[in-house]
Amino acid sequence: MSHDTNGENAGTLTGVFLKVKSVADKLTLALNVIGTILVFLLMILINADVIGRTIFLAPVSGVPEIVSMSIVAIVFLQIAQAVRMGRLTRTEALLNSLSRHAPRLRALLEFAFAATALFVIWALYTASYGLFVKSWDRGTFVGTVGDFIAPIWPVKLVILIGCFALSVQFLLIAIGALLTFFGVNPETGGASNDEPV
Repeated sequence: MSHDTNGENAGTLTGVFLKVKSVADKLTLALNVIGTILVFLLMILINADVIGRTIFLAPVSGVPEIVSMSIVAIVFLQIAQAVRMGRLTRTEALLNSLSRHAPRLRALLEFAFAATALFVIWALYTASYGLFVKSWDRGTFVGTVGDFIAPIWPVKLVILIGCFALSVQFLLIAIGALLTFFGVNPETGGASNDEPV
């Protein structure tokens, strides 16, 4: 009877986990799409600048500033999707070996990786929050008055949004790793067939 109760609890926990993961994945995908659109718009802007500079001897004002701010924004808009899809740079040789021979140990390493990443992201978020508030309060901008100016707070805000989305993805990885470590398949809620460590 208690085994059935544990199975029901695992199924409920996994159901909640999958619902939260679904919402987080949609948010991450939306940010990724925005980042992709920004890349496309940046490409158009750079080409317009090159054409204007070459053919009309009239470059588009502010292109270097826009490009430098946009690159930062693109990275933070798309990094959560890279983590979600497992495309963050890391070596898989050890992890693949552990998947076959000691899956719970792999789950423990995945948890440690995600927990460490959460700590680093929190440090980045707290440092970036102060910079966002300062740029918002002071109206900090890039460019030259009379030619081109752009506020920097939107990029600082995108960094905060990207950090939040990234932390949600790493939190989901950590929870999934814990579920796997304790013998629950995070995708189905059923018991996993892993051998103990």
